Amino acid sequence: MQAGVPFSNNKTFWYLLNRAGLIDEKISDLRDDTKLKQIYNKKFNPVYKFGLVNVISRPTPDVSSLVKGEEGTGRKKILNIIKKYKPRVVCFVGKIAYEKFSHEKKFCFGWQNDIHHSRSYVMHFPLHGKASVRIHDLKLIVK
Repeated sequence: MQAGVPFSNNKTFWYLLNRAGLIDEKISDLRDDTKLKQIYNKKFNPVYKFGLVNVISRPTPDVSSLVKGEEGTGRKKILNIIKKYKPRVVCFVGKIAYEKFSHEKKFCFGWQNDIHHSRSYVMHFPLHGKASVRIHDLKLIVK
């Protein structure tokens, strides 16, 4: 999150959102940190109606630096946001995010149990594997 924008250190997430039709931006703007920050700050929520919330609110190079129990504050924050805003869908980006939130170990990618009347989905993490799988995940969410 170097540019003050989630997934800005590897822009695959933003390209996938664009390719899935969830946002409509020029790829060159998504590549540019300054323009991406403007898109994130001025359009992500007001225009596209999306929000991003971290289960653990600190940059981590990988999951090995996560400490058991540090997700508690983020989990409460997410639950409060879901209760307040009642989103149609809550999407967890990657299994680790959902595992930290739910404390469940056995689950599959895809639809999960509702959270306070919001549908819940776990998508594949955007940095590994075929882009077509991630684009399919994102298109399923908006149906």
